[in-house]
Amino acid sequence: MEISARSEYAVRALLMLAEAHAAGVNGVPVATLAERQDLPAKFLEVVISQLRRGGLVVSKRGASGGYRLAEPADQITMGAVIRTVDGPLTGVRGMRPSDTEYTGPATHLPVVWVAVRAALRSVLDEVTLEDVLTGHFPDAVAAWSQAPGAWDDRWPLQQPSG
Repeated sequence: MEISARSEYAVRALLMLAEAHAAGVNGVPVATLAERQDLPAKFLEVVISQLRRGGLVVSKRGASGGYRLAEPADQITMGAVIRTVDGPLTGVRGMRPSDTEYTGPATHLPVVWVAVRAALRSVLDEVTLEDVLTGHFPDAVAAWSQAPGAWDDRWPLQQPSG
């Protein structure tokens, strides 16, 4: 799975809004979000608009306006952000992994696709913006990030012990 620029920008913007909220700031303009994270402002406006329609941010007009999180940072998961801006976490040619069917030697391939989806969900639906902001991740996620091979695409990942 490749994380799209749209998803990455959405997460980075939401993390800034979470940080602003923690500092008592009630709204951040898109231009400020773009500048502080060195993101293209026009593209970020589109992403923020999707986040607003998806119910993850709310906007306030006026001189002290801008965007803020619609829910606390510990209630917004990475999976929710990605689904909001990019759709389902996994798909196989536009289908849900569980809806795929194959014949012959590929008969059991849907099992792999469903497992991939479950693995992604086990991380992305457990990690919240607050976890990323503070660096305090669920134990399983922290263990996976430290597993041998986790940072090296050349080597197979070994399941974390414990």
